[in-house]
Amino acid sequence: MNKFNDSEYQKFWNSRYQNSDFAYGKNPNSFFKQCIGNVEPKSILMPADGEGRNGVFAAKLGWKVTATDLSIKGKIKALQLAKENKVTIDYLIGDMQDLDFPKESFDAIALIYAHFSASKTSILHKKLIKFLKPKGTIIFEAYSKNHIEYKRQNPQVIGGPKDIDMLFSVEDIQNDFPNFNLQILEEKEIELNEGEFHKGKAKVIRFFGTKI
Repeated sequence: MNKFNDSEYQKFWNSRYQNSDFAYGKNPNSFFKQCIGNVEPKSILMPADGEGRNGVFAAKLGWKVTATDLSIKGKIKALQLAKENKVTIDYLIGDMQDLDFPKESFDAIALIYAHFSASKTSILHKKLIKFLKPKGTIIFEAYSKNHIEYKRQNPQVIGGPKDIDMLFSVEDIQNDFPNFNLQILEEKEIELNEGEFHKGKAKVIRFFGTKI
């Protein structure tokens, strides 16, 4: 993805999710699965949850899930996946910048490959922090700025924005989430195998922490 406007983002994701196959598979992200299993199930907000693989997994663990995304196609498939797994999720369509929730209303927020346009990212992160209760948990995994070089070196790597300003560094997370107790904050090389669009060796930023 290059520097799209909001309507182009919506078209992009609707196009990606329009096929019957799940673009990133039906299984949860491994880091999300690892972290969410160590937190008592309460209420969780999942921005950019796409086809719902992570939100549905959380619901199966007993979490009350609120998912958001730009894509109506994503919502349709997420609700289908929830039905298959005999759980329910609340799924809202809209730009995270326009959606609003009461202050300190969630016990956890998960940002799994939630790459927003560069001009919005820090603004949205700060907005999300307001929705998180004290001692609430953030689970975050997304592509590192250094992932650009991985893609250059290996054309078989699939996934990640082409705009480096949409990618992350450890310093970005430290700046956007300053008042958190950090359990994990690292840049890590991993092997992705999540559906058709997350494949190959990747460089990611992982963050797991609680709000002070």
